[in-house]
Amino acid sequence: MKQLYVTTAIPYVNGKPHIGHALDYLLADVFSRYKNQQGNVVRFQSGTDEHGNKVAKKAAEAGKTPKEYADENSAAFRDFIEALNVHPTDFIRTTDKKHIELCQKIWQKLSPHIYSATYDGFYCEGCEAFVTKKEFDDNRGVCPDHGKPYQKISEENYYFRLSDFKSEIRAKIESDEMKILPEFRKKEVLNLLDNAPDVSISRPKKSLTWGIPVPGDDSQVMYVWLDALSNYLTVLGYPDADISDYWPPALQIVGKDILRFHAIIWPAMLLGLNLELPKVLLSHGYILVNSEKMSKSLGNVIDPVEILNLHGPEAFRYFFLRHIDTFLDSDFSLEQFETAYSSELANDLGNLVQRLATLCNKNNLELIYEPRTELPADYSSLMDNFEYKKAFDFAWEKVQNLNKRIDSEKPWALKDDPEKQSDILSSLAKELLATNILLSPFLPDTSEKITKIFTNTPIKAPDSPLFPKN
Repeated sequence: MKQLYVTTAIPYVNGKPHIGHALDYLLADVFSRYKNQQGNVVRFQSGTDEHGNKVAKKAAEAGKTPKEYADENSAAFRDFIEALNVHPTDFIRTTDKKHIELCQKIWQKLSPHIYSATYDGFYCEGCEAFVTKKEFDDNRGVCPDHGKPYQKISEENYYFRLSDFKSEIRAKIESDEMKILPEFRKKEVLNLLDNAPDVSISRPKKSLTWGIPVPGDDSQVMYVWLDALSNYLTVLGYPDADISDYWPPALQIVGKDILRFHAIIWPAMLLGLNLELPKVLLSHGYILVNSEKMSKSLGNVIDPVEILNLHGPEAFRYFFLRHIDTFLDSDFSLEQFETAYSSELANDLGNLVQRLATLCNKNNLELIYEPRTELPADYSSLMDNFEYKKAFDFAWEKVQNLNKRIDSEKPWALKDDPEKQSDILSSLAKELLATNILLSPFLPDTSEKITKIFTNTPIKAPDSPLFPKN
């Protein structure tokens, strides 16, 4: 038995959950369920990032204090995670008193690598990021993600000496000691690393009022990225607690837009603390609408709660784990979602279960079944390499093959040969249960229902379809 640790990026609470947030939670949930299935103990972190000017401004617009606003939106994220049938073991808020205390201790432990200097350059409030001259020039002075000009600022800040660790970070990425997925993202990070400057990790309180005070300097507030990245440690109780049972993380999941912070600044922090780097850093793409990134200004933002309410969490999980690429940008539309629900979930799987269970019931079939302990090698390889979409496709191909078998073997036409009919139905039911194990990390509730149906004595078809059509 192994103890494993998986993390998700903690989203800003300057708004409600959007559909892209679901990817972090679903991918981490699949990892957790798969590893638990193999007898491991998985610690699964999630949470919310609650400091920074973006939160303070949104709170003011809503006529609330930053804490009131953060409380409201943090609760919305917890509710969203629960609605996805995802169950983290830990949920951290960066406004938690314990996180604040531990974050300040982490700052102090990093102090040999911290110095004070003047920052004179550009900043994107939307990204909560300082911008290099090259980024400014490449983007012609406008943030490509937020469509707003970069701010010119000059202020006295504390810096983290990233240069102390760049060569070591490069070696660990190149050797895959910290494996970055997909592979082409690894190359992007290595290219960025060459020109990565020392990192500003604080701002004057007059510029950033809503944040954690810098230890020993009340005039400065911690920059949100040092505050946010520390959550992966503070949620485990570091530095007060021994975290060796779960450290280093087996998997950290982030969107591609924040990969550089997690692949460069975060490893530098860990090396400064004499901690091992994560085993795998998985970067997923964007969910697009008509090939465009979702944006409030474009009016194409999709409310994930509305999608959840259409057909429930299993249909949501199905689409976003099978039809959205694990690593690349993928398109979403209501038409695609409804087609997947009707022609695949309802027809391929729902109809298969209904037909087979009905035939088994008519023949009073009592199944003697011992669950397989070994998974197909191809499936295990895909799951172990975090190719979750491909692993789901592998399992779904077996569902489709079972439908073909029923149609070709026609067990309903074997009334004159009950023994052969029973053998075929038993074989089909056992194969479905074996396939069901492969489906369980992706569709946990559906898998549980299928198990109950076909291990019941006698087998009885469900009173209503697993995936009813409107």
